[in-house]
Amino acid sequence: MYKLIICLMLVLFSLQIVLASEAEDIANIKERLEKLAPQEKPDSIKPTAINGLYEVVFGSEIFYVSSDGRYVIQGALLDLNTNENMTETTRTALRKRGMSKLKESEMIVFSPEKPRHTLTVFTDIDCGYCRKLHSEMDQLNSYGVKVRYMMFPRSGPNTPSFQKAVNVWCAKDQQVSMTRAKAGESVPQANCDHPISAQFNAGQQLGVTGTPALLLDDGTLIPGYRPAKDLATMLDEHAKNSK
Repeated sequence: MYKLIICLMLVLFSLQIVLASEAEDIANIKERLEKLAPQEKPDSIKPTAINGLYEVVFGSEIFYVSSDGRYVIQGALLDLNTNENMTETTRTALRKRGMSKLKESEMIVFSPEKPRHTLTVFTDIDCGYCRKLHSEMDQLNSYGVKVRYMMFPRSGPNTPSFQKAVNVWCAKDQQVSMTRAKAGESVPQANCDHPISAQFNAGQQLGVTGTPALLLDDGTLIPGYRPAKDLATMLDEHAKNSK
């Protein structure tokens, strides 16, 4: 019993030393970052599995900094024993957190009666593969896939694509107008209070760089177009593996 108590005390003492060292390292990194970008504050700084290397998160940006704040590494951190992309694991967690803040009432939704899967899709009216995906909406719904559209006009605000997104959102029947616009038809110009700018910004914060960008509720990102049947199969497998 006495030996066990001594062992526990040594473990706790070692843990205190480690935590103190980490706190000092994080303070060093914060000080260096503040000098480089005084107006910006990191969302998080935490140790990685590599001794002396810390993960730093700024919005959707992830990079790695040495404990003294001298060296910076950009790129994916891989665990070759588990084949885990640790950078993508962090990104997925960040996207999940961001997804939880999105409101379905501010999306254009195409849903079957009893959805089995939900996709939040950042889309551009003028994107060819976005149009191809939308042309298979009936198939997706028949497979039990609910699609929630967020507008992401890649050309940015004050552009024709942005206005087309506004026209669809402000239309009396958003679903019909979306389908017409995706088919290349003209939708009457309209203006109203709309969330298009907020959706575009949300996409950037979630790390969306192209369209269509398909996001699952757990933060998994599926970039680009997938045929409806393949996509439904992928979602089934993902749901099974997530249990």
